[in-house]
Parts: sequence; C-alpha cells; structure tokens
Amino acid sequence: QVQLVESGGGLVQPGDSLRLSCEASGIRFSLNTMGWYRQAPGKQRELVAGITTYGTPIAYADSVNGRFTISRNNVKNTLYLQMNSLKPEDTAVYYCNARPPFGSWGQGTQVTVSS
Repeated sequence: QVQLVESGGGLVQPGDSLRLSCEASGIRFSLNTMGWYRQAPGKQRELVAGITTYGTPIAYADSVNGRFTISRNNVKNTLYLQMNSLKPEDTAVYYCNARPPFGSWGQGTQVTVSS
C-alpha cells in the first residue's frame, strides 16, 4: 500500500524559505521518478518539479524555476523541496507523488505565503 506523508509547510512571509519533506513507504522509492505537485484554491493540481531516480531534476514549472530545488534521499525514502523567495502565488497545498502519479495521494502540506 502506497503511503506518502508530506510535511514542512506553514505560514510564511513573502521572500521567506521553506523546506518540504515527503516520506514514502509501500513503494520501491528508489525506482520511481518522483515529483512535487501543488493545488491552489479553485485551481487544478499542477506539477511543480520532477526528479529522476538518480536525483537529477528533470522538470520545474516556469513559475518556480530558479527559486525551488527538488532533491531526494533514496536511503531514507524521502523527497524534498527547498523553496526560496516565496511569493503569495505559491500558496497551495503541496503533494508528492510519482511521476506519473500513483492513484492515491497523501494529505499534502499547506503552504501559505502572506504578509
């Protein structure tokens, strides 16, 4: 059974940084291309960043390119998203999943950027 547990979100001010984590279980994490996704209120879920099994970033949404960095630790079965220079438009619930995603999703972690 796939289990994805996201953490690290919070309420921050514009320009601040956050580091999200996602612990995966029930899958062979090291064999899966992974990604961070987000869903803002009233919008569809979108891919934010993707990373290969070896840890090479392969995709960033234009809106976050240069500010966000995706990484992974295959020993710890954990995916990370370092988010710098946060903007109000980054406000969303952030999820991790495979790329393409598994059928089930975790609960996500809320990121709110507001002054």
